[in-house]
Amino acid sequence: MMRTRKMTLITILVVALLLGSTMAAGAITNGSPDAGQHSYVVLMVFDDASGPAWRCSGALLSPTLVLTAGHCTEGAVAARIWTDEDVTRPANSEYPYSGDTSYDGMPITNPNFCNMCYGPSNGLPAYSYRDVGLVVLSEPVPTSVVSTYAQLPAAGLVDTLKNKTAVDLVGYGVQEQIHLDGGGKDWTGLRVRLYAPSEMVSGNFVHSEEYMRLALNKGGGSGGTCFGDSGGPDLLGGTNTVLAVNSYVTNSNCGGVGYSSRVDIPEVLSWIQGYMD
Repeated sequence: MMRTRKMTLITILVVALLLGSTMAAGAITNGSPDAGQHSYVVLMVFDDASGPAWRCSGALLSPTLVLTAGHCTEGAVAARIWTDEDVTRPANSEYPYSGDTSYDGMPITNPNFCNMCYGPSNGLPAYSYRDVGLVVLSEPVPTSVVSTYAQLPAAGLVDTLKNKTAVDLVGYGVQEQIHLDGGGKDWTGLRVRLYAPSEMVSGNFVHSEEYMRLALNKGGGSGGTCFGDSGGPDLLGGTNTVLAVNSYVTNSNCGGVGYSSRVDIPEVLSWIQGYMD
């Protein structure tokens, strides 16, 4: 049975979508088709001992290395990625299993990752530490498939960025809420790579040395991240530079403010670079 991973009563991006639920997987909220702009952003499925169990988004740093979130890699025994922009049926009938359209790999979690080890403080929910993970692929993704890669930032880059700095969100998470028969709402969407603009909410907030805040305000023109976007890259606007990876949101509407684990921390950069080709 496929499962979600719930970490608090607050809806968190640490929750990975059910692969086999009635909710079809989807994309960045308030987004638009990526149209090949970020071919290095991939859909990821992680296996537990019983097989495919949860999914996330990620970014290729090289033909054999994928950057994602630590809560995506933690507890996984294997992983696979898809580079196709559309991984829905009938466009792809192999998902979520290995096949001709996917690439297999081994998940690796940052050794300092601590899952929800810090309790609520200053209005924020409990959060994780060093929520960064990698997947090392067993064979390279051909350059005929992906020839451009996400780039790592300079150390401390996030600390130099001004409030409302443009940030590009890209991922395969759910797209929109729908009303259910009998009341209530659910999330739905397709497994399609979408893009949406957002902006950084800067300041010395609690945990700012580890996390970056992003505006997730559809009414204000910002896109959002939601279930299935975990681990996807938050890119400095108009570039391929990854500032952080999606970690969690603070409400079930996937709106307001999102929190992403920074990768510009020197220790995190050094750890990632140790696996680079």
